[in-house]
Amino acid sequence: MINVSNIARILEVLKEHIKEFSNPAVERVGRRDPFRVLVSAVISARTKDNVTRVAAGRLFEAAKNPHDLIKIGESRIEKLIYPAGFYRNKAKSLIELSRALIDRFEGNVPDNMDDLLSLRGVGRKTANLVMVLGFDRYGICVDTHVHRVTNRWGFLETTTPFETEMMLRKILPKKYWKEINRILVTFGKNVCKPIGPLCGTCPIEKNCEKRFIKKERKDRSTL
Repeated sequence: MINVSNIARILEVLKEHIKEFSNPAVERVGRRDPFRVLVSAVISARTKDNVTRVAAGRLFEAAKNPHDLIKIGESRIEKLIYPAGFYRNKAKSLIELSRALIDRFEGNVPDNMDDLLSLRGVGRKTANLVMVLGFDRYGICVDTHVHRVTNRWGFLETTTPFETEMMLRKILPKKYWKEINRILVTFGKNVCKPIGPLCGTCPIEKNCEKRFIKKERKDRSTL
């Protein structure tokens, strides 16, 4: 069973276990730069990590700030971030986002949740990611992996990512706020997968309630 009394130990075990896997793409290309984190997060939606990493890398070679993005234009952005999912819509969103940053924040990414959430297209997941990775501030970024894994364990019983974030803010030791997303996204993509999780390779299997799992896999050879 995973609960408040042992969650710290569980996360420490997982930190060791995921060292063999790559960190999420936004963390790798963000480089502690709020603008890069924000743009990478936009590109990453419904896009695989390897595509996000390459697409964001190409874009950042051509644009270092919001002024650059507006200068190169929507059609060029489309070409640079292709084949990211919904690349045309994302190019349009990045232009709108750049204009808002210039008009309202002197071209800088704001460093507080309220202002970040006021930007069109920026939700709590992205805003928390910018706060943590861009500004090294405390935040809990909850995406589908964090929401799924914590409920699969039986650690939480929540129905939405927002509920998950609010509950984690109440019960998760603060030292793990900044890194729970990295830990559980990496773990969720490589071990505790949405379909056919690799329970046989999981170091915390005996603690997990395995809620909502229809079929598990015992090892990587079954993939």
